[in-house]
Amino acid sequence: MYRYIIYAQDIVFVLGKSESYARELIRTMKNVYQKKPHQYISIKEFCDYMDFPYEEILDMILKGPKRP
Repeated sequence: MYRYIIYAQDIVFVLGKSESYARELIRTMKNVYQKKPHQYISIKEFCDYMDFPYEEILDMILKGPKRP
């Protein structure tokens, strides 16, 4: 199954930062991309904003965190 949007927990996993940082980053990206509060940020928009390689980040998110 393919996911189009990114959530705060995904950003926590990718960046290793706190959830509050991830939520603030999403708010910042919504302002930059002029999105309304009910609209989401896509994985592609996140990668463009952070200058990350899309395919690697998508693969990382789809595989998810490794569980013990």
